[in-house]
Amino acid sequence: MSVSCQIRQIGSRQIGYLIHLQLKDYLFANMKLNSKKRLLPLYSSLLLIIFTSAVSPGANDLHFYDGVSTADVIFGDVFFEILDPPELRYSYRIRPAKDFGTPFNESIQFQDARLVPTVPLHSCSDIVNHEDIVGQIALSERGECSFVFKTAKAQQAGARAIIITESVDKWDDSLDHLIEMVDDKMELDVNIPAAFLLGRSGATILRTLRKLKKSYAVVNLPINMTHVPIGFCK
Repeated sequence: MSVSCQIRQIGSRQIGYLIHLQLKDYLFANMKLNSKKRLLPLYSSLLLIIFTSAVSPGANDLHFYDGVSTADVIFGDVFFEILDPPELRYSYRIRPAKDFGTPFNESIQFQDARLVPTVPLHSCSDIVNHEDIVGQIALSERGECSFVFKTAKAQQAGARAIIITESVDKWDDSLDHLIEMVDDKMELDVNIPAAFLLGRSGATILRTLRKLKKSYAVVNLPINMTHVPIGFCK
């Protein structure tokens, strides 16, 4: 699919969201580099507030767009939303595996599905809570073994998809970014979708579930915020 086609599918709200994120990173970086200059941080903050007010209807209301029939794809990334518990109700961005598993598309739809943390959380051995995983979405953390191996273990436990996040105890907010998950050439037969979630988001989800003593979150995956079919462009 061409870049121009992807942009048409994204729509103005998603373009605004991307620019919003990039501008925030740029302004905060400049504020750190120019911490001794008092005026630049002030002007930067004012500019950020003005720009956010212009684009935030699309950036902050992402969770009001529920899924219909297609994924919302921003240069390959996908969004899912948590419906319950209310403390986690929001939209989250994930990056699908680059060259293993099946893609998120029209045939892969999860409505009111359960996002279930695996036991063990690293999913590098047989998953103990497989009865909770069957037919649902597994949530695992990075480390101990490859992404492909984790996906294979989740598939073996009956999961229909897996989301992998940074290790809860090791992620660094300053280095947190979406990772390109690639095949490790182990030649494992993996036939479910896999995606990576930011460590910040993963830690929030896992810690909140533990605090509430809940074993899963209810999600819609993927969600479509443009209502433009992915197959519209070639």
